[in-house]
Amino acid sequence: MTVRRIVANIAVSDTAKATAFYQNLLGLDLRMDHGWIKTFGSNETMTVQVSFASEGGSGTPVPDLSIEVDDVLSVLERVKQAAIDIEYGPIDEPWGVRRFYVRDPFGKLVNILEHL
Repeated sequence: MTVRRIVANIAVSDTAKATAFYQNLLGLDLRMDHGWIKTFGSNETMTVQVSFASEGGSGTPVPDLSIEVDDVLSVLERVKQAAIDIEYGPIDEPWGVRRFYVRDPFGKLVNILEHL
């Protein structure tokens, strides 16, 4: 048996807010829209991972989602232009990532990172 895909399902009351954050801000593609559910994705090949943590590293809270990007500083600039509060970072961590934390429109803590 092989796991083929892992999907994060996040309960929300307004899927349009997901479009503003995950598509417009982070650049994910809208893959499916049934009104009650919107699925965003990318054509990039991704590794299947599920992490279980007692903290988020460097004494931070465990993020609900971690999103690796190829240019964290450009995403950081978009976040600043959108006037979204940065909860942690940006910082270069000792384990080789540059990252920052923000909250999405639903209050989920999102770790946006780039491997250095």
